[in-house]
Amino acid sequence: MAEHVDLRSDTVTRPTDGMRKVMADAEVGDDVYAEDPTVTALEERTAELFGHEAALFVPSGTMGNQIGMRLVAEPGQEVLCDADAHVVTYEMGAAAAIFGLSTRTVVSDRGLLDADALIAQVRPQGDPYLTPTAAVAVENTHNRGFGRVQPLAELERLWEWSRGAGVAVHLDGARIWNAHAASGVPLDTYGRLADTASVCFSKGLGTPVGSVLVASAERIARARIWRKRLGGGMRQVGVLAAACLYALDHHLPRLGEDHEHARLLAERLGVDPASVETNMVVLDGVNAPVLAEAAKAQGVLVSQVSPTRIRLVTHLDVDRAGIERAAAVLTELLAR
Repeated sequence: MAEHVDLRSDTVTRPTDGMRKVMADAEVGDDVYAEDPTVTALEERTAELFGHEAALFVPSGTMGNQIGMRLVAEPGQEVLCDADAHVVTYEMGAAAAIFGLSTRTVVSDRGLLDADALIAQVRPQGDPYLTPTAAVAVENTHNRGFGRVQPLAELERLWEWSRGAGVAVHLDGARIWNAHAASGVPLDTYGRLADTASVCFSKGLGTPVGSVLVASAERIARARIWRKRLGGGMRQVGVLAAACLYALDHHLPRLGEDHEHARLLAERLGVDPASVETNMVVLDGVNAPVLAEAAKAQGVLVSQVSPTRIRLVTHLDVDRAGIERAAAVLTELLAR
């Protein structure tokens, strides 16, 4: 059997030959001393892309998110977000365990931002009986919303309100690249609608590791201290930053191909292609454990997100032939 088709996540990609070459050739230095020129180049480029003053390279999106939220909230204050947000679902309670931040959630329609619904739940500062809301976190695209792109009008509404309310906005932009590719909204537009934002390079852009936190210069200076406290200070890490720079040049422009593949896969499987906004397809009402094991036996890996739901994620390591093969296997299994 040919090598398997892995649709579990866009985190499973392997560095391309071109990416490996620039990693091997990267100019490096000690980044804890701020002496790695390749890291500096990545930080400056990412800050500019998102319309912010400064940026910081961190090992993971979780670290980027948690530091970002800590920059805009103090211990004993709360961050408000969607009930299925990555920052409260998959980041191991870090906001509370590490930073003393409280989190509170609002149920939404599969992660879709409703600015007024969040605003209505904000608790004021200065009330001795309430935990004050210091920040709101928004995820774009939404992971558990299966790749949904947040409406620009809602992001703008939240931002405009937040300026007068004294509440910060943190953007979990792990797949902001997909949102940009699907919507055409410029990256700096998304960036300027957040006080802090964490953007990930190891998902749709296919690098082996790494995220970048963007914010004001003053906040990034504090973020550098938090990164060191959390054990995220890295040395000759330009070999990883080089992969991110390569991804911006070569993998960001091709994200639309992943979206096309996802719509094709949806069509083959009887899912409405119009429901697929980016690179994720959902199969609902299935026996997920049985389907996943049967597909694996035929070389197709999928992700079980509930007993009755399967998630399929397209990425740069799955070409058109891989999509066709996966569709054939899954179609046959679904027909049983």
